[in-house]
This record gives sequence, C-alpha cells and structure tokens, in this order.
Amino acid sequence: MNSAPDHEGEAEIDVDWAKAELVEPSPKKLISLRIDEDIIAFFRSQGKGYQTRMNAVLRAYKDAVEKKG
Repeated sequence: MNSAPDHEGEAEIDVDWAKAELVEPSPKKLISLRIDEDIIAFFRSQGKGYQTRMNAVLRAYKDAVEKKG
C-alpha cells in the first residue's frame, strides 16, 4: 500500500509555533429545541457539522438584529 501525503499543493508551510495562541471554543449550552422536520432534515442533509451550521445561522440572525437595532 502506497502512503499519500496528508496535504496537497506545493511545499509545506513553515510555521513559527512559538507565536501560536491556543484558541478554545466557547462552551455550548445543551438545550432541547423544537425544530420543524423539513428544517432539521435540510441541515442534516448537508452532512457532518449540521448543528454547528445551525448555530452559525442563528448567530448571523442575532448579529444582524443587534446591528440594526
């Protein structure tokens, strides 16, 4: 079996890890939420990470309302 590289493209990028910062995701709140069947089906059909995408849509709406108001 021939092992392929774990990246595509030109040469690897040189990174100065001494300047790297750890960015921890903000904690999420586990809730129970009633969602229309077609809405959840749509997001699930988009594949893995559908809850993250749903959160992003809700955040965009929140940000738009706050910016407007």
